[in-house]
This record gives sequence, C-alpha cells and structure tokens, in this order.
Amino acid sequence: MSARRRLAARFRVAGIESAAVDARWLVEAALKDLPEDLHVLDRATLDRLDDLAARRLAGEPVWRIVGEREFWGLPFKLSPETLEPRPDSETIVEAALEALDPRRDEPLAILDLGTGTGCLLIALLSEYGGARGIGIDMSGQACATARGNAERNGVAARASFRKGNWTEGLDEAFDLVVSNPPYIPAGDIAGLSREVREHDPRLALDGGQDGLDAYRALARGLPGVLSPRGIVVLEIGAGQADDVIAIMNLAGFVHQGGRHDLGGHLRALIFTP
Repeated sequence: MSARRRLAARFRVAGIESAAVDARWLVEAALKDLPEDLHVLDRATLDRLDDLAARRLAGEPVWRIVGEREFWGLPFKLSPETLEPRPDSETIVEAALEALDPRRDEPLAILDLGTGTGCLLIALLSEYGGARGIGIDMSGQACATARGNAERNGVAARASFRKGNWTEGLDEAFDLVVSNPPYIPAGDIAGLSREVREHDPRLALDGGQDGLDAYRALARGLPGVLSPRGIVVLEIGAGQADDVIAIMNLAGFVHQGGRHDLGGHLRALIFTP
C-alpha cells in the first residue's frame, strides 16, 4: 500500500491523470509471482517497480508495460504490432451479438479483418460455442499474438489467423464480418497523445488522408466474402458515420443502425447486403 501511494504521488506530480489506477497495476505487475501475504518489498522488487515507473513516466501506456489487457472479461497479451484492446471496441461485440442473437445456435462463420490481438474474434467465439472464425492482419507478428491469445482463452481449435490484405485470397462466405480498421486521418496522428502516437502501431492507426481508406477497401472486398444473410459490424471514429454509410451504400450495403459506446459516441455501424 505504501509503495502504491508513493508511486501514485509521483505520477500525479508528472500530470498523469490515471495516477492511482496506473500505480495499482504497476505495483501488481512488480509483485507478480511473489507471495500474496508479502508486506515488505525487497530491494530487487523495489528496483523492478522503479523500472516500471520510469517507463510510465516516459509516456509508455500502463497496459504496454504490464503486457496484457482485459477485453470482454478475457485476458489478451499485447505486442508492438497490436493495438491495445479498448473498452470502446466492446461495442462491436455487443452490436454483433444483438444482430445475430436469433442465430446463436447456428455453426456461424466469422471473419475479423485487421484482427490485431484477436480480441474481437476471440470474444465472439467465447459467446458462440458452435462458431468458427478467421482473423486477418497485415502484420505477421500480430497474427502470432492473436494465435497465442486464442490458445490462452480456449478457442484455438475454432480460430485461425493469417497474414493478409483485407479480404484478398479469401474464397468462402461468412455470416459475420467485424473490423476495427485504422481510421485516424494521417495528418492527425502527430496530435495524438504520446501514449498512442509513440506506442500504438501506425499501421493500425493511419486511415489515409481523410481516415476512410480502410472503409473503401472493405466496401470493395466485402461483397465477395459475405453470405446472403450476413452481417457486417464496423468500428468508426468520431464524426465518420455519414461518410462510412455513404461508402458502404455505394457498394450495395444497407445500413441497419449503430451502437454507441459508454461515452455516448456512435462507435459501431451495422450493415447487411
């Protein structure tokens, strides 16, 4: 408790808004594998905690330091080539579950484009015991991370991951396609917090000049991989709803509504053929 309070004080002086929470997580990381009833920290543990604190004070996000983050109640390992799974993206899972609820018992085929840690696909497979899925990512390291997360969360037998460029090379139809694509306009990345711009992979952030390049690619490729009764759920950034709906409409998709995140922002859009 003393170490946590002192660390939180250091973070507050440095202007870290989440000082108390970050201190708690880093103390827990430093104490990992030590006895639960430990009350006095030895020098080696204090040195480890100082190293973790220095990384946070240098702008590294706490979840990168810890090396994992929870999503949908499940643990996910991170790597340099993956985004952190964030609570806002759970909106995609919620929207998909609601849209497909009448088909819960069917052997659904799920496609996750830009899979990263695999959090969307793995969360959905944890809910749909008869489903199987494929995660695609342009980063081979991200695919390796996602495979490990599938094993960790008990769905590896029903999940596969491969390196690829969106829908290229896929020759089957899917009942559900989900994606959290890069949607930050390239010119805006320099203005993001240093935790994001210096530690999240640019490949997963940069949506091109207007932030919409990935949606154009998805609109071109999705008609060839979506089943006739299929559903598409896409994450979007602030103010992008009208543009993304227009892009998808031009490709023949029908907008079926959206879902707001906990902050009240429209976060997920739902489409059908």
